[in-house]
Amino acid sequence: MADRRTYNVVVLGVGFLFIFTAFTTCGNVEQTVVKSLNNSSFSGSGYHSLGIIYGVFSFSNLLAPTVVTVIGAKLTMFLSGLLYSGYIAVFITPSTWSFYLTSVLIGVGAALLWTAQGNFLVENSEASTINRNTGLFWGLLQCSMLFGNLYIYLDWNGKSEISDSSRRNIFLFLLVSSILGTLSFLVLRTSHHEEELQSEEEGQSLLSARAMYKNRANTALQDTKTEFQTILHLLKTKTIMLLSPCMVYSGLELSFYSGVYGTCIGATAHFGEAAKGLIGISGIVVGIGEIVGGGLFGLLCKNSRFRRTSVVFLGMVVHFIASYLIFLNIPDDAPVVVESTTKKNPFLSPSASIALLCSFLLGLGDSCFNTQLYSILGYVYAEQSTPAFAIFKFIQSVSAAAAFFYSGYLLLTWQLLLLVILGFAGTLCFFVVERMQEYSVDSQEF
Repeated sequence: MADRRTYNVVVLGVGFLFIFTAFTTCGNVEQTVVKSLNNSSFSGSGYHSLGIIYGVFSFSNLLAPTVVTVIGAKLTMFLSGLLYSGYIAVFITPSTWSFYLTSVLIGVGAALLWTAQGNFLVENSEASTINRNTGLFWGLLQCSMLFGNLYIYLDWNGKSEISDSSRRNIFLFLLVSSILGTLSFLVLRTSHHEEELQSEEEGQSLLSARAMYKNRANTALQDTKTEFQTILHLLKTKTIMLLSPCMVYSGLELSFYSGVYGTCIGATAHFGEAAKGLIGISGIVVGIGEIVGGGLFGLLCKNSRFRRTSVVFLGMVVHFIASYLIFLNIPDDAPVVVESTTKKNPFLSPSASIALLCSFLLGLGDSCFNTQLYSILGYVYAEQSTPAFAIFKFIQSVSAAAAFFYSGYLLLTWQLLLLVILGFAGTLCFFVVERMQEYSVDSQEF
């Protein structure tokens, strides 16, 4: 039993590694690729596509648990993987309508995929192995930021323009990666919980298959309704309200490091022919920052309230330093330039070393905020963790969607200023919540 569960967790992590090698790499270079297309009939925007994905994802989470309950986690992940692969395939022969249609579909697929992942991981874990299995899964997932971006660097380094053949080769590679990840879900073994459910349903010989699925759907809908009511109740609590600015900030930061900053580096004329290759290296370094931060703060700090505030404060300082260096190092028109390169000059002569240092700081700071938000939500809402995490993902995704939509219109200075203001407000509110928890514990002890 233990071997089967470990096998499932490893295969699950490997599947996500392949799929998100494709998707995170695609998100990192998407706007740059779209701007380089020699196709007058294509009018899509990479920023708008990513905004649609996160917007649809945030609302699809409401119905995803019902689908997972009815058809099972394994089949749900396989079908979701096909939607991810379809989105990647669009870049091989781009068209505006398919680009935006698959953006909607992958938003739905993302909600289904992550809901099924959580369900499957819990089913294959026990109280004594959940931390190990979660760490193993997230370790494999974070490695997805390394391999695809390495391919981008090797292929684009020294190129000032992205040719159609280069684009097709890259996205064929990413499509193969996504398909391999999708197919890996087919070799997942049935969990003990699913076996019990199947044997129970097989024993009910008087019920037809249609009646069984109908019964599952009704149960799932009732559970979804109950959870939605819990979410509405939690949204009114002081803790969630105070943590909301921090959640919003995590969404804005997610959009900035995953889609905007790489585009800014690639558009910086001062980097010359190295600019496009630096997009890939930047993605790798962001991933290293995420891995280092997740390992240090997620595993070592655990649930100490003192350490949570320290980590969040460190994350704020790290992001402030990164924002200031980006402000000095990257041209102001980098996120919005229509042509392939920038026209404005930054305050300093752009340095690739400083740009990559900022990439690392963005990844490190993001891991600070995310690990501690998960930690405090799990601590405060230990008995209501699922709806609390659902609120976090909803707020984060809506914020990321909004950020992607304004990223193509706001100059870099204004985007960084917004990040700094919300980062400070979010950190301050996080400290207030921690103080409330300390006061509550002290009152109980007294």
